[in-house]
Amino acid sequence: MAITIMAVPVQKPGCVNVVLGQAHFIKTVEDLHEALVTAVPGIKFGLAFCEASEPCLVRWTGTDQELIALARTNALAIGAGHSFIVLLRDCFPINVLPVLRQLPEVCQIYCATANPAEVILVETEQGRGILGVVDGYPPKGIEAEADIVERKALLRRFGYKL
Repeated sequence: MAITIMAVPVQKPGCVNVVLGQAHFIKTVEDLHEALVTAVPGIKFGLAFCEASEPCLVRWTGTDQELIALARTNALAIGAGHSFIVLLRDCFPINVLPVLRQLPEVCQIYCATANPAEVILVETEQGRGILGVVDGYPPKGIEAEADIVERKALLRRFGYKL
């Protein structure tokens, strides 16, 4: 059996966060939607889910038309069975990951990032599967004292530390 390994870049504006995961049931679309709007009132997101059994459609929902369109485009390009992608605006993954992980049909979260990301896929005669994700860039060095000060200030600006 022949297999092909490929990388598919996630298409998104730089200010948008993405959560990529694996689930197991068509009910995932509604449950992810409910979890997101419950976790962050007024949340702006687009969500798409690759259905892995007939009729094998990209199912979708969301609250932001641009993000919904991007989620649908990304899901179709990734094309891995029962995978889902959530694009978030003005919200961080840290605000939604706990509720997403609690959903019974969510099997795996591959990444949650605002960085440029590439999804590493394997393709067989049957279909595609996600092997992993390249999230951002490799380190350029070791954090210095000034970098520590900036990191701590950034967390306070975001409101995550007092």
